[in-house]
Amino acid sequence: MGTFNFQNLDCYIVAKQIAVAVHAAKIGDAELRDQANRAAKSCFLNLSEGLPSHHDGIRKRHFASSRGSLSELVAAIDLAAALGAIHADAARLIDADAVRLIQMLHKL
Repeated sequence: MGTFNFQNLDCYIVAKQIAVAVHAAKIGDAELRDQANRAAKSCFLNLSEGLPSHHDGIRKRHFASSRGSLSELVAAIDLAAALGAIHADAARLIDADAVRLIQMLHKL
């Protein structure tokens, strides 16, 4: 897949899938769309920054940031769904992937 070993990890792949799904969902509320996209990208990029590191402190900091961004994303998707600004199927898929990813992040 990628040049770096971490690009083959399930957590990397799922985080990228989430970011792509959020972008594709085209949330109807501009503010929530921006917030959700930024949180999804932040989750993915923080995870990606922590994965190749061999220093526990650096890894923990980036993984904690990734979890925080993922929580923010889930809240934005939840609110968008409550407001009818995202298709219910898209919200369910993003939420399901977010559950998988948070489980992986807790194990890292």
